[in-house]
Amino acid sequence: MTKKWFKELSVYQIWPRSFCDGNGDGVGDLAGVLGKLDYIASLGVDAIWFSPLYVSPQKDYGYDIADYYNINPEYGTMEQFREVLDGAHERGLKVVMDLVVNHTSDQHEWFRKSADPSDPEHEKYRDFYIWRKGRGADGKGYPNNWMSTFPGPAWEWNEKRGEYYLHLFAVEQPDLNHDNPAVREEVKKVMRFWLDMGVDGFREDVITYISKREGLPNGFPIPVMRGMEHYSPGPNIHKYLLEYREVLKDYDAFQLGEAPAMTPKKALQYVTEGAGQQLDMMFQFQTMEADCIVQPHVRTRFRLRKLKRVYREWQHKLFGVAWNTNYLENHDQPRVISRYGSERFRVESGKALATLYTFMSGTHFIYQGQEIGMTNYPFKSWDDFTDVATFCAKDLMEKTHLFTKKKLFSNCAYASRDNARTCVQWSAEKNAGFTTGTPWFHVNPNYTEVNVAAAEEDKNSILHYYRALLALRKEFKEAAIYGECRERLAASGKIFAYDKVAEDGGVLAVIINMSDKPVPARKARGLVREGAKHLIGNYGGSVADVLKPYEAHVFYTPNGETK
Repeated sequence: MTKKWFKELSVYQIWPRSFCDGNGDGVGDLAGVLGKLDYIASLGVDAIWFSPLYVSPQKDYGYDIADYYNINPEYGTMEQFREVLDGAHERGLKVVMDLVVNHTSDQHEWFRKSADPSDPEHEKYRDFYIWRKGRGADGKGYPNNWMSTFPGPAWEWNEKRGEYYLHLFAVEQPDLNHDNPAVREEVKKVMRFWLDMGVDGFREDVITYISKREGLPNGFPIPVMRGMEHYSPGPNIHKYLLEYREVLKDYDAFQLGEAPAMTPKKALQYVTEGAGQQLDMMFQFQTMEADCIVQPHVRTRFRLRKLKRVYREWQHKLFGVAWNTNYLENHDQPRVISRYGSERFRVESGKALATLYTFMSGTHFIYQGQEIGMTNYPFKSWDDFTDVATFCAKDLMEKTHLFTKKKLFSNCAYASRDNARTCVQWSAEKNAGFTTGTPWFHVNPNYTEVNVAAAEEDKNSILHYYRALLALRKEFKEAAIYGECRERLAASGKIFAYDKVAEDGGVLAVIINMSDKPVPARKARGLVREGAKHLIGNYGGSVADVLKPYEAHVFYTPNGETK
């Protein structure tokens, strides 16, 4: 297996609006990030990934970009970004930017010029987006039956142009036409701009959607995401990604693709190392489906066997030929303790979950606030939500007539992306120390107990446990990062156990009770090799007769493969 620097990263994701407010206006910003760089470095992470910082009307909180070359004024200036970039590099932290090029904002100048036939540059930008005449005698029928990700028709009428434009996401997010070579050249210019500035890679948003089938035929008559078979993937996706891949040949940087509806078999078409490789790694969603059907609004109970099966597939099928990514939280996912763990056992389950994924093969990701065990917000009414996806899910569930009003609300409260977007809890001071002004969004009322300052003082906190885990991941990287994953006790619905076997025979053994009940430990004790060194555990000590709720252990045995 080829060893590369980006494979060994632990990456800290910042959703800038809610991270830290440095100027007191209630919105997180670059000044706030700059003031927290020492804290971020102290975690033992190796990189920062910024969710979009670009100029945006914030209809989808930055994923609707109006200017790829400037910083959103709410977040600061380009000079401040350079200061953060330099400060991160001085501390040994790489910086990763979000690249959102499936779509732009409808406020982007490209779209305004494309939509306005009277604009002097209309011809240049006419085909930058996907425009179609309407159907029917009046020309107002939708061009096809596709639906957007935020449910509703995937087409919006534009009066100036007298045509419909395609939007696979919100109405304000028109899809770029990557079949147009001029669009692809603009994307490459954007990439070079940030790479020349010194950023170290891109997380590429829904990048597998950028190619659409010629003729845009109707999709299968299903109620959700109709038409997806014609763009996920589209016919030219590999050609276009290879073209964008050429840009990185002049830089020591990496590409991480985000890909909904991805499986290991499909992923290998993009990330298999060698000739034809289009991305270095890929974000998939399957590990976040152990408590739901496809997406968290369709809630089920947490099923450990389902989670184990997903890890088994991704760890085994990519091992030795491609590279994984491992995460449990991000800006699109509710807080994992509230999903896969237990708020009652917040500290214990937070540590268990951290142990579960830190030693998997793949680049490692932590989302802001995850390291202190932040939980879902206690929503009380529909007025508490801001996320467009939450209201779309509400609308869909209402139309099924399968949910009571109470169940519909509880599902949305559990699954809303707003859970990940509450303000980071820095201290027990007013507004959790996030801002001296009025926060733009909610502060979880548990901030008086769950905050960075308190976690720093408590040697048994989740924060200190994360630091210890990341140090072990580096110390035992041949097993933890590059070792082969071998599942143990696969049939268990309560114990998650696996070995990571290094080329030199060294073995990391990970054993976790992923339930809120004590579990007999006889089988778990049998997984501990003779002479194994106990590296870490969230209750201290080694494996006793009973594994306590969410009890986790990691052992290491040199040359333990044959034991």
